Amino acid sequence: MPFIEIDDQKINYKIEGSGKNVVLMHGWGQNIQMMDYIFNHLKNNFRVLSFDFLGFGESDEPKKSIGVQEYTEIFKKMLDVLDIENPILIGHSFGCRVAIRYALKNPVNKMILTGAAGIKPKRSVFYHIKISSYKFIKKTLNIFGLKKLSNELATFFGSSDYKNSTGVMRETLIKVVNDDVTDILGLINCPVLLVWGEKDEAVSIEVGKQMNSLIKDSALVVFENDDHFAYFNQWARFNRVIDAMLEEDINE
Repeated sequence: MPFIEIDDQKINYKIEGSGKNVVLMHGWGQNIQMMDYIFNHLKNNFRVLSFDFLGFGESDEPKKSIGVQEYTEIFKKMLDVLDIENPILIGHSFGCRVAIRYALKNPVNKMILTGAAGIKPKRSVFYHIKISSYKFIKKTLNIFGLKKLSNELATFFGSSDYKNSTGVMRETLIKVVNDDVTDILGLINCPVLLVWGEKDEAVSIEVGKQMNSLIKDSALVVFENDDHFAYFNQWARFNRVIDAMLEEDINE
C-alpha cells in the first residue's frame, strides 16, 4: 500500500473508485483492515479512502503524544493533499471523535458514526472510589521512589486499551479519552446516521441516544444483541444501512 507523508510522518492509506468522496476512519487499536468490508462495498460507486491513523497499522507512531485536536489537524492535511473536499465520513469509535471535530470546521456531506466515542460517561460511586484509591496509592509509591511498581499499578487499574498501549501511545490515549465533544454536537450541520450495538460495553447505547438528541439532523439505528463491533460483526447489514443513507449520492 502507498504512504502519504504528513508533518514528516508516514500514513498508510489506499484510495480506489470514482464518484463522491467517502473516508473510512477506524477505531482505537484497530487498523485499515477493519474497514475493508465497507471499502470493497463502496468503491464501485464512490471514491473511497481508507487509512491507518498514526500509531496504528502500518502508519508511523506520532513523534510525541497527541490528542484528538492534533489527529484532526493531521487528518485535514491528508485530505487536502489527496484533494478530498466535502467528504462522506464513516467512522467507528475513536475515528468518530476525529470525524466530529473535523465536521465542526470543515464542509462534510454526511456522517455515519458507529459506536461513537466522545461523550464522557456518567461514573458510578464505585468508579470514583476506585480512581481515588489508585491516585492515593500511586502518590504514596512515588514518594518512596517505587516508580516501577507505580507503573504496574496503573496497568492493573487501566482499561484494556490502556493495558495494550505503551510509551507515546499510552500518553496519547489518555489525551484522547479526555476529549469531550458534547458541547459541539449541536453545531454539526450535516446529516448524521448513528449505528450502535445494543450491548455495547465500550460506549453505551445511552451515549448513542444522547448524541441523537444533541445532533439536529440525526437518526439512530440499533443492532440488537450486538456489541461495540456491531458494524464489523454484521458487516452485510451495516452495508445495507450505508446504502440506504447514501442512495442519493451514487452517480450524482
